[in-house]
Amino acid sequence: MRVDSLQPGEIFVFGSNGSGAHGGGAAKFALDRFGAVWGQSEGLQGQSYGIDTMSGLAVFAEQAGRFVGFAREHPELRFLVTEVGCGIAGYTPEQVAGFFRGAPENVVLPESFVRVLRG
Repeated sequence: MRVDSLQPGEIFVFGSNGSGAHGGGAAKFALDRFGAVWGQSEGLQGQSYGIDTMSGLAVFAEQAGRFVGFAREHPELRFLVTEVGCGIAGYTPEQVAGFFRGAPENVVLPESFVRVLRG
């Protein structure tokens, strides 16, 4: 899934780093196009939502869990998740897809994550 534009109520979910320096990859795209905030690593930012994927798997898992909870609390929004952690951070879908297990229906996961979760 390639996201070039968003409809009202759609949120672009991207991988960030701990300092919120959105200088490359999907983070830069979120900064340029969807309202990501320089210096904010996690959470809702304009029409985007950041998850720190660069500070280790434990931090990534914790923040992905918070994201899933946030999505559950906001059924009016539709979250389009990129392959977070599988670009610059260097993880594989097999390593990180499980962090999104149990995500509500308003979360659209990348096909690579769906394949892993289906087993």
